[in-house]
Amino acid sequence: MPGARIQTARRDHWAFLTKTKFVLSLITRENDYQREQARSAETVAQRLNVDLEILYADNDSVTQSSQLLDTIHKYKSELTGILVEPAGGTEFPQVGNAAVNVGAAWVVLNRSASSLSDLRRKSTVPVFAVSSDHGEVGRIQAAQLAALLPGGGTVLCVQGPSSSAAAQQRMAGLLEARPDNLILKVLKSSNWTEDAGYHAVASWLKLSISRQQPIHAVAGQNDAIALGARRAFEEIRGQADAFHWSSLPFLGVDGLARTGQASVSAGTLSATIIVPAVAGPALEIAVRALAGKSQPQDLHLIQSVSFPDIETLGARARSQVSGVRS
Repeated sequence: MPGARIQTARRDHWAFLTKTKFVLSLITRENDYQREQARSAETVAQRLNVDLEILYADNDSVTQSSQLLDTIHKYKSELTGILVEPAGGTEFPQVGNAAVNVGAAWVVLNRSASSLSDLRRKSTVPVFAVSSDHGEVGRIQAAQLAALLPGGGTVLCVQGPSSSAAAQQRMAGLLEARPDNLILKVLKSSNWTEDAGYHAVASWLKLSISRQQPIHAVAGQNDAIALGARRAFEEIRGQADAFHWSSLPFLGVDGLARTGQASVSAGTLSATIIVPAVAGPALEIAVRALAGKSQPQDLHLIQSVSFPDIETLGARARSQVSGVRS
């Protein structure tokens, strides 16, 4: 009977929801964006009745791989899916293979889908990636710098970890879109924390070469790195040869309301880029795909925006120039 079939389908859907067990693997607890990733996923998990367990890899890809393999061994067929934001340069294809072999969805965060094609061909469960458009983040930062420095200048760019695909893509976008009158001086931060940004810049400032070229702006690849860079510059502002660094604009990325946006409002950052957390949307896509027994598209991109907008930044820069001339 049709009514019986509908009731059975409803019971099966409810059973699916009550059995759903997901694991979210994040890079570190010591980063505002990573904590926002956790909050985003927890909000969706509560709404969809998902049992969510969150692991942190302490910025170590070996630790992350071991944690995930242990998780797969622990839960086996009870595991519904894994969402992972890789800590290093690999998307853990062997771990992904182990996950789909026990019937768990495999979702990679803030990476491309290039490593997932083989898994998608053989998998009966969802395998896909959800990412911010990191190339676009770099292009937005280039537009911010162009608005703040219409006459050009030298920008100290403090990049995230060299093994990070997000860091590489953000830099590629920045290089692609920067005006010809902007010169980029690139430093690398060991990870995405404020302390790492501070140490990268403080070490550079100790070198005599750092005094040989005036710096007109500092662009960090996230807000924490930018704030760490600012702290390093503040320590040397009293030195006689550091006068030209007294009013540098500092730019970040992530733009969380309580951190990056608050720093812009307080004047400690000149601009940031709002990069929405992708873990929550990724979990929702995975849960609905499993319920519908469908394979989502291989890559879902989440768009970012400048804060404040580019026009406002340009108006501020013009106002400052007019104030100096008058």
